[in-house]
Amino acid sequence: MSVAVVGVAESDLGVTGKSILHLQAQAVTRALDDAGLTAADVDGLATAGVSRFPATQVAEYLGIRPAWSDSTSAGGAAFEMYVARAAQAIESGQCRTVLISYGSDQRSARSRSLGGVTDPRTPDAQFEAPYGPLYPLSYYAMAAQRYLHVHGHGREHLAEVAVAAREWALRNPKAFRHGAGPLTADDVLNSPMISTPLTAADCCLVTDGGGALLLTSLDRARDLRRKPVTILGYGEATTNHGMAHAPDLLSTGAADSGRRAFAMAGLTPRDVDVAQIYDSFTITVLLSLEGLGFCGPGEAAAFVRDVGIGPGGGLPLNTSGGGLSYCHPGMLGLLLLVEAVRQLRGECGDRQVPGRPEIALAHGTGGVLSSHATVLLGVTR
Repeated sequence: MSVAVVGVAESDLGVTGKSILHLQAQAVTRALDDAGLTAADVDGLATAGVSRFPATQVAEYLGIRPAWSDSTSAGGAAFEMYVARAAQAIESGQCRTVLISYGSDQRSARSRSLGGVTDPRTPDAQFEAPYGPLYPLSYYAMAAQRYLHVHGHGREHLAEVAVAAREWALRNPKAFRHGAGPLTADDVLNSPMISTPLTAADCCLVTDGGGALLLTSLDRARDLRRKPVTILGYGEATTNHGMAHAPDLLSTGAADSGRRAFAMAGLTPRDVDVAQIYDSFTITVLLSLEGLGFCGPGEAAAFVRDVGIGPGGGLPLNTSGGGLSYCHPGMLGLLLLVEAVRQLRGECGDRQVPGRPEIALAHGTGGVLSSHATVLLGVTR
């Protein structure tokens, strides 16, 4: 049995003034309409971002009683992990239709803070807390500093990632930075320094928002409203909790998750027409491009410059504007999947990749380069 995505949607984004559950319900209602389904059709649920028992609370709020649920906590990579688990649940007969949802009111609620390590009682804290890191920013800044030093690059190579993201956002009316105008490398370099070498423009947005995605068997999907998008492959990897235990700051779990996903799909990076790669910070994209095999170690800066990831580039990447210019509601992983599906369905308007892409990659990263999950999606024939 093959599994397909049959519905996707966003909630309102930006500064909404709405609660987390309201945003989730909004996205779910829109995704159900997109698929031509109702809440009564849903018997599987994977969700995060609400209380200590996310699946229980969201199921109650939506009025559904799932036969299967998941609320794995893995940060930004969780939603790509949910796709894998949902596909397995559908294929095993545990459920027929899985809803994946997420919502966050972090900007309206002013709940996002840059503090120290998450829990001072963890083993990492004794090695990290004394230095007063901003979580997670300083950890990614440390990886960026190491990257620039080892490979002899300058901050301008990081900046090009943010520039490309803004170019895509200018084509997306829903993007938080849609009306902000173009961004130049100098703008990024001259933005306030937050944690060396990352400036404010190297860092993702802080917004409200959420999304929803529906999966079912491909056989059933063919009778629904939208042309189904098939799950071709998936893989994941968990490497470290804190940076003190990362064996190599420049070698991420993306190498393992990507290798597993490509092997399952019988594809290579050269087959990917459009990619949605978690961009919590500009360095996250460079490390992920290398880990996923689009280029070799230290080559991502040249890849971004020469192959291109912006409009008209050889690898259209983060075509919504990404976490850097579209939105970042705490965890972006689900919205990466939403954009990938829309690109394969040809629904992206001015930002649509020409030639109707057939293979899309979505890659999530969580924690401090801690969790990694890759999903490959394809157009159904």
